[in-house]
Amino acid sequence: MAGPGDSQYERAALSIPPAPPKVQKELRAQLKAIPGGFFEMGARKSRFPADLDSPRHKVKLSPYLLAPYAISNADFARFVMATGYETVAEVEGWSYVFHLFLGDKAQNWRSPPGLDWWRAVDGASWAQPEGAGSDWRDRQAHPATHIAWYDALAYCTWAGLRLPSEAEWERAARGGLERRKFPWGDVLLPEGAYRMNTWQGNFPHEDTGDDGFIGTAPVGAFQPNGFGLYNMTGNVWEWVADRFGRYPASKRPLVDPQGPAEGPNRIQRGGSYLCHDSYCDRYHVHSRMQNPPDTSSGNLGFRVAASVE
Repeated sequence: MAGPGDSQYERAALSIPPAPPKVQKELRAQLKAIPGGFFEMGARKSRFPADLDSPRHKVKLSPYLLAPYAISNADFARFVMATGYETVAEVEGWSYVFHLFLGDKAQNWRSPPGLDWWRAVDGASWAQPEGAGSDWRDRQAHPATHIAWYDALAYCTWAGLRLPSEAEWERAARGGLERRKFPWGDVLLPEGAYRMNTWQGNFPHEDTGDDGFIGTAPVGAFQPNGFGLYNMTGNVWEWVADRFGRYPASKRPLVDPQGPAEGPNRIQRGGSYLCHDSYCDRYHVHSRMQNPPDTSSGNLGFRVAASVE
């Protein structure tokens, strides 16, 4: 997205007044305790080598806290009502919407090069997910979308929380399992049952909704993983704190890694309702994607974390 510039968005996010201590305490109390320890991060071999999600490497993490759910529309609305914050999409006046949600109106908006299933829709934002005529109130328990990294930072500033590191996110997503593809194991459909919200059908032309949802699902849909966390894969891509890059090679485990110190893009984890093995097979616990921190679209959200005091 082209706008006032990263520095302005970051200043706006960091200048948000903090919520009252009572509210911050309430929000922190909703987080789940994730045990510290060693785990193997990444994949043995990546389908998308440019993602840099392989090979596996050992990481040691301190105990931390993570939200069981992605931030919902209701959660984000509470923040906006308390602060008056305007998201990147609202400031710039548009965001990307998946074409099937626009019907015949889809032809009225431009697409980014090579991604003709996205449309740059005027007025689209978390509050109006498909632009004028749509409303977040119709999906209060669904994840807030059209969230740029800077918007997630602003929420964290208000809440007295933070984004998880990429390593924290992945350890939590695994739910205590080692060397598995999904939060529940290696089988996409255990006993034929859907365990996450992804694309079924012919991407990008038809989503049959066999998993029960077309578009986002409520943040508490499907079964939680072993740490009591919901939708760690599928539904919406989730921003994490780290910049994109490769972790340094080391024979020793990395301890509480924070990612590269420099780099233009931030990392997203977990895949979304648009992931399908014909195009974007990135709905695994090791999968990652990168985007500039002012990127906004209808499948980007976040969840929050905190350090143990």
